[in-house]
Amino acid sequence: MNRPADTLPAPGNTLQAEKASFLRQPKAVWATALAAVFAFMGIGLVDPILPAIATNLDASPSEVSLLFTSYFLVTALAMLITGFVSSRIGGKKTLLIGLAIIVVFSSLSGLSGSVGELVGFRAGWGLGNALFVATALAVIVGVASGGAGIAIILYEAALGLGISLGPLLGALLGGWQWRAPFFGTAVLMAAAFIALLTLLPKTPLPERKVRLRDPLLALGHKGLRTTAASGLFYNYGFFTILAFTPFILGMDAYGIGAVFFGWGVAVAVFSVFVAPVLQRRFGAVKVLTGTLFVLLLDLAGLGLAAGHSVPAVVVLVIVAGALLGINNTVYTELAMGVSDSPRPVASSGYNFVRWMGGALAPFLAAQLGEHFGPQVPFYAGAVAMAIAILVAFSGRKYLTAHEPHLV
Repeated sequence: MNRPADTLPAPGNTLQAEKASFLRQPKAVWATALAAVFAFMGIGLVDPILPAIATNLDASPSEVSLLFTSYFLVTALAMLITGFVSSRIGGKKTLLIGLAIIVVFSSLSGLSGSVGELVGFRAGWGLGNALFVATALAVIVGVASGGAGIAIILYEAALGLGISLGPLLGALLGGWQWRAPFFGTAVLMAAAFIALLTLLPKTPLPERKVRLRDPLLALGHKGLRTTAASGLFYNYGFFTILAFTPFILGMDAYGIGAVFFGWGVAVAVFSVFVAPVLQRRFGAVKVLTGTLFVLLLDLAGLGLAAGHSVPAVVVLVIVAGALLGINNTVYTELAMGVSDSPRPVASSGYNFVRWMGGALAPFLAAQLGEHFGPQVPFYAGAVAMAIAILVAFSGRKYLTAHEPHLV
């Protein structure tokens, strides 16, 4: 029901109310968000130590890139079972199981004696990551004050902070010993386990249990399918930058960590503070396609700079972080809003598809770099952005129909 114009809150009051509700959250929300920060740190944690792992375990870049591929492949596949599990045992237990699995497999990763063992343990880590990450968003939405929009911003803030701090922790510990970041992650996740165990109340079971096929059925919705398919190609470009760039920087762990810390800070700032403003002004679809186009140009620039100018690569990587931050928020809000399926089900279906891009990109980028030169992986990423734009544009009527609910 529309209210008369004289009863609508003034824009300044609305912004103040949003800021207040963002900061005034139950302890359970902050505990879950902090645990999410630690979980997302695992994504970029290995970035600064990729060259050191290759050297110490006598592995090629494409072999080392399988650390990302096994992690994200298992994460993607496990997304199909997260709703099934959490709807039967509850969100809190699912989060705790996911954290426990990460503690075990991050510790085992630190003990690896070969790149094959490390790849296998990262796969187990991916299972824990899927159980935690998919459930964390639903839990934050369920217990946060201020509505789903505030919850999604909190989640994206945790993602951005985790992605920025991961390379920093990896550099600080990895500059001392390449195994240390894995043990450091295990300690942080154990602390997160204790925090959630004590601060997060028991989450109620949903009225309807999720079936194993529900996430796939949810993808039958054209809006969610469009978002997921575009997200797959977007994530290909995302993880081309994250996984392949360390090999062309020619820096030690501290240098790589500093570059990707700057990249992660840009992700966090633009996802939380810039993306909502752009969406309110231009709409989600225009922001998405416009930012994807600029990211296409950024990837093409990385291709031109690769092997020629390290300073240019550094600048373009940090600029990419800003663009990725905007798109992360837009994609998440579209996935949570366009579908008529329950949010956890829609999230599982969407994440199953989009994390496949994260699984494919690191290995394919390393292969392209080894066989055709360091420029080619970035050009391939630019092509992936073009496809992501075409997919989003072709399905724009299914996305724009839901924009009033999203911005």
